[in-house]
Amino acid sequence: MINKLDNTLNFHHKALNVRAARQELLAGNIANADTPGFKARDVKFAQALQHVLSSNPAQQGLTTTSPRHINPVGYRSIGTAQAQYRVPQQPSIDGNTVDMDTERMQFADNSIQYDAGLTFINNQIRVLLSAIREGNV
Repeated sequence: MINKLDNTLNFHHKALNVRAARQELLAGNIANADTPGFKARDVKFAQALQHVLSSNPAQQGLTTTSPRHINPVGYRSIGTAQAQYRVPQQPSIDGNTVDMDTERMQFADNSIQYDAGLTFINNQIRVLLSAIREGNV
């Protein structure tokens, strides 16, 4: 029974982790919009999620060199999915490739997708709780 619950929610858990890590990457792009030479980066969500779903959790995230380091399992990360540099639509003199319109659009889209994922998980949990309550009555 627990395995079925875990399998049901595991996909959405990992998808939300990838969305959160992508949000941090996009926020870093926005924060460095005025940094000379900064190169905007992003990941393809589908590829990053596929990588996270197919890889061993112990191989994702942080690499530890000491047993006293933080355990990398469950760490919010895109894993080893490669962040790709954005191709600038309009080159700048200082070499910065951050286009604020693109970054804001990607940031907002990723936020909406994250919220949709949370809503979906909440609805699944409500359905499961309803089934449990009906079974006990």
